[in-house]
Amino acid sequence: MPRSSRSARTAPARSARRLPAAAALAAATALVAGLAAPAHAAEPGPVDSAAAVAPVAEGTAAFHPDRDFAGSTVAAHEGRTAAAPFTSLAATQTPGLDVASYQGNVNWSSVAANGAKFAYVKATEGTGYTNPYFAQQYNGSYNAGLIRGAYHFALPNASSGATQANWFVNHGGGWSADGKTLPPALDIEYNPYGATCYGLSQSAMVSWIRDFSNTVHSRTGRYPTIYTTTNWWTQCTGNNGGFGTTNPLWVARYASTVGTLPNGWGYQTFWQFADSGTFPGDQNYFNGATDRLRALALG
Repeated sequence: MPRSSRSARTAPARSARRLPAAAALAAATALVAGLAAPAHAAEPGPVDSAAAVAPVAEGTAAFHPDRDFAGSTVAAHEGRTAAAPFTSLAATQTPGLDVASYQGNVNWSSVAANGAKFAYVKATEGTGYTNPYFAQQYNGSYNAGLIRGAYHFALPNASSGATQANWFVNHGGGWSADGKTLPPALDIEYNPYGATCYGLSQSAMVSWIRDFSNTVHSRTGRYPTIYTTTNWWTQCTGNNGGFGTTNPLWVARYASTVGTLPNGWGYQTFWQFADSGTFPGDQNYFNGATDRLRALALG
């Protein structure tokens, strides 16, 4: 499988969006200090310090939604391996990808020719950001024959779950029973701005996720797919088992096996198994054949 690193994605046309040297150094320092935990390590205690995670004001220099995407925090916390996956998976796996503004305009005809059948596209973050490439990525994937869906990057300490769900649905996070639209998705992962659990207790985090989920369901008729890692879910929700009967699981683990799943889910619907590979963005598998992917899209 040909590989393309995250660094390779910053093509010359995108170099103008690189951070100034001072800002890049500050960001790198923050990453080393705040994100580079050993693989599968957990921060002590179930509750982060609220003082350490005051919400970053959207629109300020410290806010960097263009660098936040599904899995942008995962490798620094949990690592990755280069072993070939899938040898032990019983079901047929259907290949796909997820993208955000980081990828810019995507050549969807090439993506389809290389075998991708679905794509998740970042639509929003918090309540003030929309992906400037969303239309090209979301509509372009659809026009190339992929089944596509939208996802929201959560900032649970910034506003309520309902508030962010409404922002998401109002800016691309809808759903229609056309057989080519996946359920909207919630990306809930390590805080890119500070302490892992955003200063929320485990019970408060569960309430936030449920608020978001119920609001999306009331607006679209579908419960959102939940993107997360088992480690983050265990630490920040207390490994809550209350979502498995309603919300599809999109689990991230950059290893040769999907590993232990979060409590409540007997299987993953999607697996983000690498952050580079054949397709732009992250590499994913739907846990089933293409006809089952269409069935999920139809609801």
